[in-house]
Amino acid sequence: MRVHPQTRFTLPDELNAVEPPEARGLARDQVKLLVAEGSTVTHTRFDRLGEHLRPGDLLLVNTSGTLAAAVDGSWITGSGVAPVVVHFSTALDDGTWVVELRDGGSPLFGGAPGDRVELPEGVLTLLEPYDPSGTRLWRAKPPVADVVGYLKRNGRPITYKYVGQRWPLALYQTVFANQPGSAEMPSAGRPFSFELVSQLAATGVLIAPILLHCGVSSLESHEPPLPERYAVPEHTARLVNWVKANGGRVIAVGTTAVRAVESAVQPDGSVRAAGGWTDLVLGPDHPAAVVDGLITGMHAPEASHLLLLESVVGGTAVQRAYDAALERRYLWHEFGDVCLMLRS
Repeated sequence: MRVHPQTRFTLPDELNAVEPPEARGLARDQVKLLVAEGSTVTHTRFDRLGEHLRPGDLLLVNTSGTLAAAVDGSWITGSGVAPVVVHFSTALDDGTWVVELRDGGSPLFGGAPGDRVELPEGVLTLLEPYDPSGTRLWRAKPPVADVVGYLKRNGRPITYKYVGQRWPLALYQTVFANQPGSAEMPSAGRPFSFELVSQLAATGVLIAPILLHCGVSSLESHEPPLPERYAVPEHTARLVNWVKANGGRVIAVGTTAVRAVESAVQPDGSVRAAGGWTDLVLGPDHPAAVVDGLITGMHAPEASHLLLLESVVGGTAVQRAYDAALERRYLWHEFGDVCLMLRS
């Protein structure tokens, strides 16, 4: 059963960020920052983030690196051959991958087990629908065993219609990325620069790594997130517990970091080292237990990410923040502006 977010808004096309901030003459840490805490909304710039954090606060940062996960190919079906773009979403434990076939910016349906897609260096074979309720995502046998290396040679970053042109993979990486594995950028971490990280550390803000490899996000409307691979290291779990015990705030950088740490929460409310696959869906029936706030980009109407935001700060606070962002003409999506949302 799908649950719809409480937050409601209409996103004008002109508020889609069609290019990176660098192409607009900004450094990556100079995008707008909206700070929402209780009934207060403050408008500032991301390089002034430290003014809204305290010594002893802990930032959880996702260290997943973005893959060049889109590859051009030819889809061979019973009716002929058609050009197609394969989005490599998620590596499964048996060496197969979850993939999505797309054409002209839209997902393609109607595939069948055994369909082949000719790609550089070999053939990808569709095995079975990954989600039994549809044929948008497929479990597939990739053309080679080392898919990460293959994508470095043959892929490009996944883009959607609102992005006007292709951009280098480096513009889709965060300063924290050290483990390639995300089909799409964990974009909440993108505005951080090395200089800003140094400034925050010098003021006593703590930073700890966490991992969640993001799959494709094209399931935005209504659909819950799919299972994703995550890891909460032992030292990060200990630091979360220490910060909570000493009155600090745990602030996740991105919905990915929220999902990862909340997947490691124990019945007594503590966090332990954990990893593997998480199918956790945060929302009205499962509010966040550990996270006190998050840094997040602007999400599309009806996105399941909005339910996660509401699980941390409440629906009223999210609606207030989004209303203010629309009024001030914030930009949406991975190259857009950012919110810091804090529990009151």
